[in-house]
Amino acid sequence: VQLQASGGGLVQPGGSLRLSCVASGLTLNDYEISWFRQAPGKEREGVSCISSSDGSTYYSDSVKGRFTISRDKGKRMVYLQMNSLESEDAAVYYCAAGGECELSPSAPWHWGQGTLVTVSS
Repeated sequence: VQLQASGGGLVQPGGSLRLSCVASGLTLNDYEISWFRQAPGKEREGVSCISSSDGSTYYSDSVKGRFTISRDKGKRMVYLQMNSLESEDAAVYYCAAGGECELSPSAPWHWGQGTLVTVSS
């Protein structure tokens, strides 16, 4: 089982990025997919989650209104559109798959490689 997050990079404050998550060895459509992030010296933080059944979405307070999670079931991919990025958003972002949409690092069953997001002018 392997999940791979991509789309990170360097962006100026106020800019946007779209992260993508793809999986091999499992079907993303069958799982609740979450995005987490971890900044240097900080604990891993749940950012967003999307349900496999009805597409319900969940966000942490820190990103609500700026980030949008979506799922393309045909392509078996999950995206995280990040707008109005702030320096505090800089982190390694991970996608993860599990059975419940909880923004707790203990919830997912499978983790992907992260992608680095740097927010700097």
